[in-house]
Amino acid sequence: MNSPHTPIGWLLLSLQVHTERARRAPERGASAIEFVIITAILVALAAAVGVVIYNLVTEEADSIDIPDAPGGGL
Repeated sequence: MNSPHTPIGWLLLSLQVHTERARRAPERGASAIEFVIITAILVALAAAVGVVIYNLVTEEADSIDIPDAPGGGL
Protein backbone atom coordinates (compact mmCIF):
# COMPACT_ATOMS: atom_id res chain seq x y z
CA MET A 1 0.00 0.00 0.00
CA ASN A 2 2.43 2.69 1.22
CA SER A 3 6.01 2.29 0.15
CA PRO A 4 8.61 2.72 2.93
CA HIS A 5 10.27 5.22 0.61
CA THR A 6 7.47 7.74 1.19
CA PRO A 7 7.24 9.74 4.42
CA ILE A 8 3.88 8.16 5.36
CA GLY A 9 5.16 4.68 4.55
CA TRP A 10 8.30 5.22 6.62
CA LEU A 11 6.21 6.52 9.53
CA LEU A 12 3.89 3.51 9.41
CA LEU A 13 6.83 1.10 9.17
CA SER A 14 8.66 2.68 12.10
CA LEU A 15 5.44 2.69 14.14
CA GLN A 16 4.97 -1.00 13.40
CA VAL A 17 8.56 -1.78 14.43
CA HIS A 18 8.16 0.21 17.66
CA THR A 19 4.87 -1.53 18.46
CA GLU A 20 6.38 -4.98 17.90
CA ARG A 21 9.32 -4.15 20.18
CA ALA A 22 6.95 -2.98 22.90
CA ARG A 23 4.89 -6.17 22.64
CA ARG A 24 7.94 -8.40 22.96
CA ALA A 25 9.35 -6.66 26.04
CA PRO A 26 6.75 -6.48 28.84
CA GLU A 27 9.16 -4.69 31.20
CA ARG A 28 8.98 -1.65 28.94
CA GLY A 29 5.67 -0.68 30.55
CA ALA A 30 7.42 0.58 33.68
CA SER A 31 9.63 2.89 31.67
CA ALA A 32 6.59 4.28 29.87
CA ILE A 33 5.04 5.18 33.22
CA GLU A 34 8.30 6.81 34.25
CA PHE A 35 8.31 8.86 31.05
CA VAL A 36 4.75 10.00 31.75
CA ILE A 37 5.67 11.07 35.27
CA ILE A 38 8.79 12.89 34.12
CA THR A 39 6.84 14.59 31.34
CA ALA A 40 4.12 15.68 33.78
CA ILE A 41 6.74 17.17 36.10
CA LEU A 42 8.41 19.01 33.22
CA VAL A 43 5.07 20.34 31.96
CA ALA A 44 4.19 21.59 35.45
CA LEU A 45 7.60 23.23 35.76
CA ALA A 46 7.26 24.88 32.36
CA ALA A 47 3.78 26.13 33.27
CA ALA A 48 5.08 27.57 36.54
CA VAL A 49 7.92 29.36 34.75
CA GLY A 50 5.46 30.65 32.16
CA VAL A 51 3.15 32.05 34.87
CA VAL A 52 6.07 33.77 36.60
CA ILE A 53 7.28 35.33 33.34
CA TYR A 54 3.74 36.38 32.41
CA ASN A 55 3.24 38.06 35.79
CA LEU A 56 6.58 39.87 35.56
CA VAL A 57 5.85 41.14 32.07
CA THR A 58 2.30 42.18 33.01
CA GLU A 59 3.50 44.09 36.08
CA GLU A 60 6.17 45.84 34.04
CA ALA A 61 3.70 46.69 31.27
CA ASP A 62 1.20 48.09 33.79
CA SER A 63 3.88 50.32 35.27
CA ILE A 64 4.55 52.07 31.95
CA ASP A 65 3.04 55.55 32.00
CA ILE A 66 1.50 56.46 28.65
CA PRO A 67 0.84 60.21 28.36
CA ASP A 68 -2.34 61.46 26.72
CA ALA A 69 -2.11 62.17 23.03
CA PRO A 70 -1.94 65.85 22.04
CA GLY A 71 -5.27 67.27 20.90
CA GLY A 72 -7.45 65.41 23.39
CA GLY A 73 -9.65 62.42 22.74
CA LEU A 74 -10.94 63.06 19.24
